[in-house]
Amino acid sequence: MNWPAWPPPLDDAQRKLVNDVLESGLWGATQGGDVVARLTAAFAARSGVPYGVAVGNATLGLFAALKGLGVRPGDEVVVPAYTFVASATSVLLAGAVPVIADVDPVHLHLSPEAVSAALSPRTAAIMPVHLAGSPAPMDELNALAARHGLAVVEDAAQAHGATYRDRPVGGLGDAGVYSFQASKAMTAGEGGLITCREESVHEAVWSVCNVGRGLCGAWYGHPNVGWNLRLTEIQAALLLPWLDRLDDEIDRRNAFCDALDLDGLPVERVPRPEGTTRDSRHLLMLRLDPSVDKARVLGSPVFDGGYPALGSMPALVEAGARVTDCPAAEEAARSVVWIRQNILMADPGRACEISENLNTVLAET
Repeated sequence: MNWPAWPPPLDDAQRKLVNDVLESGLWGATQGGDVVARLTAAFAARSGVPYGVAVGNATLGLFAALKGLGVRPGDEVVVPAYTFVASATSVLLAGAVPVIADVDPVHLHLSPEAVSAALSPRTAAIMPVHLAGSPAPMDELNALAARHGLAVVEDAAQAHGATYRDRPVGGLGDAGVYSFQASKAMTAGEGGLITCREESVHEAVWSVCNVGRGLCGAWYGHPNVGWNLRLTEIQAALLLPWLDRLDDEIDRRNAFCDALDLDGLPVERVPRPEGTTRDSRHLLMLRLDPSVDKARVLGSPVFDGGYPALGSMPALVEAGARVTDCPAAEEAARSVVWIRQNILMADPGRACEISENLNTVLAET
C-alpha cells in the first residue's frame, strides 16, 4: 500500500522563508534574526498564553519546564505509565524521581485516581500527556494539583492544535511542551516549544534554556545555572509557515478517522477523554479483542505496536523511577495498536483499505 509520506513536501512559504534565513546568514537563535521569536509568539498565542520558549527538542523542553517550575533533585514527578519514555527520562534529567502511575483503562490518559494514590510528601509536579492528540482530563488533574500545591507540566508533544472544553492544550497547566520531532504534526526534524501562562515561569524557563542569563540581563551575566537549549532560525523557518495549514491537516486526519468503518471486526477505537473538543489525531489508537493475536496484526505495515508500559523498562527502574501498580497500561501494551499520522493524511476514501487489510491479516493462518 502506498500511503502518504511524512513529513509532507515543503510548501512555497517554507521554501521562501528557509531560503531567506539561509541567505541572511543569521542562522543561530542569538544572531539577530526574528523567525524564532515570531514562531514562539504565534505558537504561544495559539495555545492561549502570552509566553513561549523555543528549544532544541521536547525532552529538553520538559526538563526546562520542570527546572523553571522549581522541581529539585529528589522531588517526585508523577507521569503516566502509557507514554513515550521521554516523559520519564526528562524527570531524571532534572535530578527528580519519575513516579509511574496508571492510566484510565478506557481512554488511556493519566488517571486522576492513580495520581492521587501515587502522591507522597516529595511530590512536586504531575505531567499529564495529551496522548495521540487528544487532551488528558485536565480539569480533574488541575484540581488535584491545586489541592496539593503541585505544578502541572503538560506533555503536548502529540497534540498541536488540540482543544479541551474549547481551550487549547499547552495553556491549561503551568507550562506546556510541544515537539517538532520528525514524526510530529509540525516538524523541523527536531525541535520543541514550551508555553507558559505566568511571566515569572517564563523568565525562569527562558533562563534555563539560555545558559542562565536573565531575560533582560547582561550578555555575560549568568545569575542562574542554565544550558544552551535553543532552537535555530532555520528550524523555525520550516515551522512558522506550517501554522497556516495545521488546522486543514487536522481536519483531514479527522475525516479519515470518521470514514473508518470497523463494524464486525474484533477491534474498537480507544475513545477520547470526556471534554475533548478537538482531537489533533496524531495517532488513531485501536484496541484489539483478546481473541486477536497482536503479533499477527503487526505483520501488516499499516499498524504500529504502540508503547510498552513504562514500568516494564528495567533502565527506568534502575535509574530510580518509582513504579506503582499499572494494570491498565500493561493491558494497553498487550492489546492496543496504532495507525500512524501519515496514513491518516490519506484521502478518506481509502479508509476502507484499513478494514480490508485487517480482515486479510486476521484471516491468514
